[in-house]
Amino acid sequence: MRRWLQELLAAFQFLTRLPLPSGVDFQPDALSRSAKFFPVVGLVVGVGASLLFHLLTPHLSRAITALLIVTYLVLVTGGIHEDGLADAADGFGGGWKREQILTIMRDSRIGSFGAIALVLSLLARCLLLSALPATHFMAFAVSAQVLCRWTTLPLSYFLRPARENDGQGARIAQKVSRTSLAIGTLLTLVIVSYALRKAFWIPLLVSSVISCLSAIYYSRRIGGVTGDCFGATNQLTEIAVYLCGVWSV
Repeated sequence: MRRWLQELLAAFQFLTRLPLPSGVDFQPDALSRSAKFFPVVGLVVGVGASLLFHLLTPHLSRAITALLIVTYLVLVTGGIHEDGLADAADGFGGGWKREQILTIMRDSRIGSFGAIALVLSLLARCLLLSALPATHFMAFAVSAQVLCRWTTLPLSYFLRPARENDGQGARIAQKVSRTSLAIGTLLTLVIVSYALRKAFWIPLLVSSVISCLSAIYYSRRIGGVTGDCFGATNQLTEIAVYLCGVWSV
């Protein structure tokens, strides 16, 4: 039980900027073992967004409320997923060969492809969140945050790290066990099915397709996955789930 608690705290430490208890001793492989709790992190972040929605909606327009919620999502995660999206867009958009792509992705400076991807991601989330029906906001906000973090599990289980001994990809890619994949997927299914009821299968299917296509693309272009790839797939999945909510409700 204590080990699971440490893994849960490790998941929150890696994916958020939330204050955590001090003095927790994390093992070197804590990140890969904590991956099964990534959906739980998504649940907490999504509930926070939903509470913010219910607090702000009576006083502000939906557009301003959506902007503040997206701001909260960026702040609570430290922009880790947005940074990954921008770096991946620069790498895949500006590079042709594997080594060139990886070199561009490592560059901390943002390029034109990264800036465009970042702007489109923020704009899409603001527009879609403002268009979600109020009665279904919490269901889709929570489901989006859970599913987008779940995508790291299959990507890291099936793909090898593009950089063997460097970066976040090397710390987790092909180091997630089958048990962690199963537990994380089960947690995701329970949370999303409870939130969306009978409609849960549509966002789940869309998220699975995005994960599969991302895995094929990353494998063909760079022979594996990096931390930036996780962030890019995360952002695409979050946007897709919001779109499901706007489209189907």
